[in-house]
Amino acid sequence: MLKNRFGLPLDSNGTQFWKREPVSRRLMFRHAAAAISGYFFLPVPGWQHPLQAQSADAAKAKNVVFVLMRGGPSHIDTFDLKQGAWTPANLDVQTYNNLKWPRGLMPKLAEQLNDAVLVRSMRAWAAVHGLAQQWMQLGRNPASGSARIAPHIGSVVSYELAAQQKDAVLPAFITLNTLSGIGNGFLPPESAPFFAAPGGGGLTNSRHGDGQARFDRRYELLLEMDGPLRKSPELGAAAFQTQSYNVAARKMIYNDAIDRVFTFDATERARYGNSGFGNSCIAARNMLRAKAGARFIQIIQGEWDHHDDIWTTAAGAQSHYVVGGQFDNGLGTLIQDLRNDGLLDSTLVIAMGEFGRTVGNLNGTRGRDHLLQQAIMVAGGGVRGGRAIGESNAAGNATITPGWSGERDIKPEDIEATIYKALGIDWQKTLEDPSGRRFEYVPRDDRYRYKPLDELWG
Repeated sequence: MLKNRFGLPLDSNGTQFWKREPVSRRLMFRHAAAAISGYFFLPVPGWQHPLQAQSADAAKAKNVVFVLMRGGPSHIDTFDLKQGAWTPANLDVQTYNNLKWPRGLMPKLAEQLNDAVLVRSMRAWAAVHGLAQQWMQLGRNPASGSARIAPHIGSVVSYELAAQQKDAVLPAFITLNTLSGIGNGFLPPESAPFFAAPGGGGLTNSRHGDGQARFDRRYELLLEMDGPLRKSPELGAAAFQTQSYNVAARKMIYNDAIDRVFTFDATERARYGNSGFGNSCIAARNMLRAKAGARFIQIIQGEWDHHDDIWTTAAGAQSHYVVGGQFDNGLGTLIQDLRNDGLLDSTLVIAMGEFGRTVGNLNGTRGRDHLLQQAIMVAGGGVRGGRAIGESNAAGNATITPGWSGERDIKPEDIEATIYKALGIDWQKTLEDPSGRRFEYVPRDDRYRYKPLDELWG
């Protein structure tokens, strides 16, 4: 049987490597949990991981917390604040190290600005929600030819770094506050995200419905029945790989240490803001404290898409006040706790929407529409905080000073390169199949020449 350099079976044209359908870690976990309960057995081809990140760059961080502010926050009311007749008085704009900040909207994050950098020269490629959100997470145009098999940035991190932690229990790539999303693309299933929406009551899908005793009996029965299959030359690597999935899942099932990561009381939930986002921030903190294998933690937060009544205080409305308050309570408390735990310097925190919003006075429905210009927040990971990179014009709809060596607007691909380099991953790496087709971690573009934002570190 023909195999590629990664040990994956090829068809007669040598193209099977690129035709594989992505398998999410959620599906993998469900399969593994079912298999070790004696329900079914699904062989999956095996992969080989690099033993270490192949890079000459020294890692600046060990972990990443990536917050997707879904819907697109108004940058001129948050990270690139511009005051005018449109600014509500209760935003209580204050200045910290020459940085204007809406203290009335985000008081907890105001206390963390010494550890944060506001990047104000970023510009999205698309002003369409789905397209721009995928672009951020893939680090490339979702409509491009390679995007069909492109993995999430977190999957690349998992593929590169997971093998460094032989004693890991949690998957390297975790996505919180959602149960679905972009997966591992052409990378092996082990690189897929594990999806969870923490509520404080533990990892609810890590318990068998019929109890631990029956689960243990079925697991032992599975090992006994499948013993010959695992040694079968006909099934070979597929049987071995499936068993490795079972073993990985078994480490999480009935594991009190892992369950504690997802268990927290009402007092802790209130401290983080009593929201799904806040709960996910607690779980992220607990994962980093546990050092159980999670390296890239994505948290979905929003909706920030306020074309209408952006500053309404009506009961039940999801305005910037409400979403901004949830964001502030969750992320502000997370950064504070990571600092107190001594984990902030080793954890790069990035918070960004898919684009910004129109500037100046509000539109006819008292909201703001889509705009490519945006601003983001970066904290931890050893960045030199208390400052901004780049400057937009007085209105906030265009960059006038890029503030970095690229001397242009910062793009999602640059943030992707920054994440990889910060973790010690070779951001210029290319994977190649036997037919010569290549997948670049960060896509190459002669016009833009994407590169890491090294200025974050001074």
